[in-house]
Amino acid sequence: MVDNADHSRQAESSQDGSPAASRSSAGLDERTRQKVVAFKVSHVLLSVFFLWLTAVHIVGIFFFAKGFLLARLVLDNKSECAVLPDGQLSKETTGCWHPKCFDRAVIIIIDALRYDFTIPSERFMHEPLQKHYLDNLPVLHETAVARPEHAILLPFIADPPTSTLQRLKGLTTGTLPTFIDIGSNFAGTAIEEDNLVSQLKDAGKTIVHLGDDTWHSLFPGYFDPNMTRPYDSFNVWDLHTVDNGVIEHIMPLLDQTPAGWDIIFGHFLGVDHAGHRYGPDHAAMAEKLRQMNEVLEQIIKRIDDHTLLVIMGDHGMDTKGDHGGESDDEVEAALWMYSKRPLFGRTSKDALMPPATAKERPVGQIDLVSTLSILLGLPIPFNNLGRPIAEAFAGPRSVDWKTLARVEYLAQSQIARYQEHYARSRDLGLDEEAYQGQRTHLRRSTDASKSHQWEEAYYASVEWHKEVITMYRKLWANFNLADMLFGVIISGLSLTFLLLFARFSKGDKAIIATSLLRSAGLGTAAGAAVGPVLGALLPTYFSALAGLGLGASIGGVVAAGIWLYQNRAMKPFRFPSFWGFLAFLFCVTQSAGFASNSYTIHEDTILLFFLTTFGILSLMSSLRQTYQADRILGSYQSVLFILLTRLASFSRLCREEQMPGCRSSFYASTNSSISAPWQLLIPYSVALLLPEIIKAFYRGTASYAGSAGFWIGFCFRVGLSLVAVYWTVDAADNGEWWKEQISSTTLKTINLTLARCALAIALPVGIGTFLWAKPCIDISVVDAADRTDETAAPSRPQLTIFGYANAFGSRYFLLIPALVLAVALLLPPMGQFSITICAWQILCLVDMLDSNALTITSTSQSSIGPIILALLGSYHFFKTGHQATLASIQWSSAFVPLRTIRYPWSPLLVILNTFGAQIICAAAVPLTVFWKRPLGKVGVRGLWNDVVNACLTHALYYATIQVATTMWAGHLRRHLMLYRVFMPRYLMACGVLVIVDVVLVVSALAGARVVGLSVGEVFGY
Repeated sequence: MVDNADHSRQAESSQDGSPAASRSSAGLDERTRQKVVAFKVSHVLLSVFFLWLTAVHIVGIFFFAKGFLLARLVLDNKSECAVLPDGQLSKETTGCWHPKCFDRAVIIIIDALRYDFTIPSERFMHEPLQKHYLDNLPVLHETAVARPEHAILLPFIADPPTSTLQRLKGLTTGTLPTFIDIGSNFAGTAIEEDNLVSQLKDAGKTIVHLGDDTWHSLFPGYFDPNMTRPYDSFNVWDLHTVDNGVIEHIMPLLDQTPAGWDIIFGHFLGVDHAGHRYGPDHAAMAEKLRQMNEVLEQIIKRIDDHTLLVIMGDHGMDTKGDHGGESDDEVEAALWMYSKRPLFGRTSKDALMPPATAKERPVGQIDLVSTLSILLGLPIPFNNLGRPIAEAFAGPRSVDWKTLARVEYLAQSQIARYQEHYARSRDLGLDEEAYQGQRTHLRRSTDASKSHQWEEAYYASVEWHKEVITMYRKLWANFNLADMLFGVIISGLSLTFLLLFARFSKGDKAIIATSLLRSAGLGTAAGAAVGPVLGALLPTYFSALAGLGLGASIGGVVAAGIWLYQNRAMKPFRFPSFWGFLAFLFCVTQSAGFASNSYTIHEDTILLFFLTTFGILSLMSSLRQTYQADRILGSYQSVLFILLTRLASFSRLCREEQMPGCRSSFYASTNSSISAPWQLLIPYSVALLLPEIIKAFYRGTASYAGSAGFWIGFCFRVGLSLVAVYWTVDAADNGEWWKEQISSTTLKTINLTLARCALAIALPVGIGTFLWAKPCIDISVVDAADRTDETAAPSRPQLTIFGYANAFGSRYFLLIPALVLAVALLLPPMGQFSITICAWQILCLVDMLDSNALTITSTSQSSIGPIILALLGSYHFFKTGHQATLASIQWSSAFVPLRTIRYPWSPLLVILNTFGAQIICAAAVPLTVFWKRPLGKVGVRGLWNDVVNACLTHALYYATIQVATTMWAGHLRRHLMLYRVFMPRYLMACGVLVIVDVVLVVSALAGARVVGLSVGEVFGY
């Protein structure tokens, strides 16, 4: 409660009926109208400025992503056994498209088996080198030399990036690697497209897997559960557990008579782990290779005449033992195929000896799929781009050109069919010349086949395949370093400009923004004019359209930066305060940490440390405050902030790399919304406690009045109660608790009704309340006759204004519960637990800032508040059940209020579910200005200027993270963990930056305008 006598006297004088008072009132009204107009114009100009900056961010992201993200469209088509790829019915009786050669297969992957690990040292060097990785795995080379009709050893060239996950996809689908496979399955890493394993399953084969458990995330449910033995693959320090497990279980399977299996996939990891831990030139590597040699010798003895044995590496390793890039040592793996029957051959006598180096007679890893498919009597998977390996079909005596030509024709027909469907589904973006060579070689191959010139037909098919692969490699598998560099330049320039404008510019931000927009517009126009010309002159680097975007972005940012410098709108550099340095330290250290996969994987723990550190420092600062009220309130809220941060840490969804040292509190499968029944108590507790918590903060400033009671005390509580009931019904439906009493269809209808009612309360009611509510104040009028104060004038009544001390903050916070309610509906119970703590921490934070005089004002431009809000948003992103991985996206949230996918609502629901914490914290940024801000000291323009400064600082954090992740992802594009760690984190940073930019415009700036006009209308500002 604030008793403001000055304001009371002003209110009384405004009721005076004298002409002078009327003229004064008219003048005041005119000034107020001018202020309101200026306020609205400032909002429009700054919104346009923010949108321009967002557009620059998007252009920078687009350029880097254009050169960095490898994408392809996954076709859902599947090859059929009875139908040949040319559309004719198959007449084969012992196979699908071609007579099969083997009934069973043992396929062994020795992870990171480099080609030079398998051949004698004297084969590729004049003088043998004393390297630990040499001459320890002789069985492969010796068998291929002594019995060439039984075994072949070839360099097996992987397509970069040489990470295990991408290599396994290529080895089973025959496709080139990309990061984004745009297909039907968005929720995980499982391979949904046609592949070798699914064809084996469809053929009724019993498939066994032993070793690396990555196979089970790619092919869930494909392997026989009784014989399959998966092992954790992430402990690179463990050289023996996985290998010993595979050896223990594969030998009894090979000894079975009759065999109860058809296909065995064995994946050894010891060689790869030895490389990561020690490097290839180490005694541990020699030991692992000797162990593999002994195991392979035993397997060779145990297989029968009808079993194909395949030994291969999925990639190699560099001199440090790492892989993931495209150096020769990383892409040159080994492939060895063995049959007890003499089936293999060579196309020339010179090819009888295994290649001395990987530069001689290499085969691509994508060629394995078509080779195994034909040998095992299966159809070639639909998306396969590889061709059959010639040595597997050339014949043990003279070269069987007819068989070679026929299997090449099958693969060629399948690739042509795939190409036709792909071209129809998506514009390849290639010119006519890309197809001309293909058509020529295809015509030659077809004509030669018709005339039975089998050797000519075979080589024509080989040439045709080279043209096709060249085209698709150009389309999918190359990083464009020029585009990546342009993206980094644009993002870096925009970050620099944002830093200067947010933290070093002086004066009215709205006035500066007006001039900046003018300069940026001129620069954009100039850049847009020059860019296409450069694109036409340098088509190798970018097109005319790309030049337009590049020139416009760089030109606009540079022109705006030059204006800042030339017009002396920059403050002189001064060392930041302690809190400013702390905010800078948090941003820089977190950005540097993204260079490490371990720090990126455990980012939530780092954020926990940052927030706890801030809480402790705030507690120390609060204890030093002059006023007792500030000391008590600041200390209490600081301790509470620390405890809430720690409490939220118990809510987490573990990513695979964090196992087994992490325990997830979220559901373990997509068929359950909870991991334990007790979690259903969380939504009810939230509905009971969160409105009371908010009410307590409002009552601390006597602000629980007006619309606050209706919205927070009633509507918000009802909405949260509906959310609680929704998740209870959802759990009952998934768990089939009431299947005898209520059908699943009825439960889903009930849930849709509950969800839509909750959304109606959150959005139409909540946003409507925020837009049209009056300030959360209450006025008490005390008549002269009732007053006991004898010193006051008896003729004048006294006005007591409740909520005056926090008129801005309490009015603006009405927006936050609406967002919390919408996000809570889309999150499972543990996510609601986290988002509730997030809302509570926002209130704690603004009280801490106020107690320590860190609220942004015209005299104090502290950056710590907006930065801590950004850290809170990032922290609770992880605590709401998300990770920086595509697999953690909760796609089911799109169906909470909807039966089917509807655009644009379904994507918006997923975005709100995924980035709800960042959205709420971004919307709360004006609270670092509004909370307990005194009225009357600074005019409306000063208030607006402070809000803009807070929003710019908040955006600065996310822009810094985006630039850091972009640069590290580009620099580490050859890294082992690129596709699992660095690229997903880069994508997350880009998405969050754009979303926060939009939220700051749509919510923070627009909300600040609503509050400014609402409070100003009542108090005359």
